[in-house]
Amino acid sequence: MPICAVCHGICNLTGNVMKNATFYLLDHDNTADGLSAVEQLVCSLAAERWRQGKRLLIACDSEQQAIRLDEALWQRDAHSFVPHNLAGEGPRAGAPVELSWPQRRGTAPRDVLISLLAQFADFATAFQEVIDFVPYEESQKQLARERYKAYRVAGFHLTTATPPVPGTT
Repeated sequence: MPICAVCHGICNLTGNVMKNATFYLLDHDNTADGLSAVEQLVCSLAAERWRQGKRLLIACDSEQQAIRLDEALWQRDAHSFVPHNLAGEGPRAGAPVELSWPQRRGTAPRDVLISLLAQFADFATAFQEVIDFVPYEESQKQLARERYKAYRVAGFHLTTATPPVPGTT
């Protein structure tokens, strides 16, 4: 698919907004406050995107992970609070950030998907922006490669990024 020289990938020359997937390359798996490196990054990225006015769905691998992230988001400092809820809870249209897991998916429209799922999720194609991760663990990198290929086949513009230095977001 050609990339527009004017917008550098925001459109696909037909007036449609191009879907983007960013894979963050993790260089460690240090835990802090009971969260893995990827879970810590998810909290930071969710806060950043919410401050940009985006509505997000964080697709967790399990209910336990969703609860862990829910607690971590509640524990943030008042100046960096992120309004959020677990799928099926909160206001009718959901909070700006919603945490789901395979047995409980959110239904409210969202701008951004942050995926912690091991496999490509078919519902990812409903989002304009997807954030995914390449874990530090060698055993999980192959799954990330398979997801990367699936996003490419689904027509996403793919980029990779390194996580921001802590304290800069």
